[in-house]
Amino acid sequence: MAGNNQTEVTFFTLTGFANHPELQVCLFLVFLFIYLFTVLGNLGLIILIRIDSQLHTPMYYFLSNLAFIDLFYSSTVTPKVLVNFQSTQKSISFEGCFVQMYFFVGLVCSECFLLGSMAYDRYVAICNPLLYSTVMSQKVCNCLGILPFVIGFTNSLVSICVISSLPFCDSNISHFFCDTTALLALSCVDAFRTELVIFALAGFTIVSSLLIITVTYLAIISAILRIQSAAGRRKAFSTCASHLTGVTVFYGSLIFTYLQPDNTSSLTQAQVASVFYTIVIPMLNPLIYSLRNKDVKNALLKVIHRKLFL
Repeated sequence: MAGNNQTEVTFFTLTGFANHPELQVCLFLVFLFIYLFTVLGNLGLIILIRIDSQLHTPMYYFLSNLAFIDLFYSSTVTPKVLVNFQSTQKSISFEGCFVQMYFFVGLVCSECFLLGSMAYDRYVAICNPLLYSTVMSQKVCNCLGILPFVIGFTNSLVSICVISSLPFCDSNISHFFCDTTALLALSCVDAFRTELVIFALAGFTIVSSLLIITVTYLAIISAILRIQSAAGRRKAFSTCASHLTGVTVFYGSLIFTYLQPDNTSSLTQAQVASVFYTIVIPMLNPLIYSLRNKDVKNALLKVIHRKLFL
């Protein structure tokens, strides 16, 4: 993978946040708290869904997959960031940089399409409730759960191949992790074609998955408006509110970061958005999907009650 590049660059220096040494300790503590909360929240959600039989439904199967993605894609970035806060070198090896980028891009793309699978699940539940158990069979759920990973990591592999073939004349990455846009800025040749490929892959991932979500929610809204009772409409909408909130926050930061006309000239803005979707959103998702969900709250209360009174 490294090819001729490794003779020029054998490691990269992650210079994100390096311009503010006085904030290193404060940022370390903030990021550490967020990461610990992310691990506990997502891991706890996965365990809760697994041990409570009432949560063994398609909706919670997809939610546990989302928690798995959030847990691991946050773990591909945050631990290295925490180490760099306490280090003066802030370096990462050439191979390590591309391994980090491979898993990060693959998991983020997988989350995009998993959110589409979750939207389809809500569409079937609201628009075809009598056929829900038939349509959302175990085979269909497995397919909708695995396919996002296949698409996501295929997308990531293509990105790795085209970027790693570039010659790099600088080792200072103006970011806190190995992101595609930050690495493209280090190329000492015209990377227009590579940028076009990356832009096309990002556009395909965001636009196609968002189109799936938009179409399904248009059908969901149409079905909800046909419900006669106000209570019925509120109940139907409440089953989608958490997902809509998560989608809005996640896609908003992705679009701001990757679908700007000139990404390489706006790395500072990209860093701010990247902090949000790489570190903050994985922490927020367990809260978004549990605090507004009676089944999850009831399952958690049962576990707490069982532990206290056994």
